[in-house]
Amino acid sequence: MINLIGTYECKIDAKGRIMLPAVLKKQLSSVLEDGFVLKRAVFQSCLELYSMEEWSELMQKVNKLNRFNKKNNDFVRRFTAGVKLIELDSSGRLLVAKDLIGFAGLKKEIVISSSVNILEIWDKEAYEKAIDDAAVDFADLAEEVMGDKNEENGIS
Repeated sequence: MINLIGTYECKIDAKGRIMLPAVLKKQLSSVLEDGFVLKRAVFQSCLELYSMEEWSELMQKVNKLNRFNKKNNDFVRRFTAGVKLIELDSSGRLLVAKDLIGFAGLKKEIVISSSVNILEIWDKEAYEKAIDDAAVDFADLAEEVMGDKNEENGIS
């Protein structure tokens, strides 16, 4: 498992290419050769970039779902909609497919933000709005999500 750190402002060109910042490439150096999976986020209008290792771990969980249960089948279909295998090109850029650019509303200015073990790719304005919207009730959210934990769970 990789633990990624940082938020980076970048640009996406007219062909959908993103030059990854050197700091991110260094953090991803152990998984660069294996490639990545790029997909639509579930809860936000952004994209999620998974290393193949992280994607495989996630798919192991998804593959345990009973596909003869309609809700499970619908979930798998929606969760994997638009999924793309991608690699860095010889210049160190990611090529984002047009349908994913449209989903995330990516314009020229973007933000790549770490989310523990994956990267999120946002349109810059949408990212700033999401952060501003979340700031209002973040203290309550932090308490609800992390406040009930004790040292047995490794969080205090």
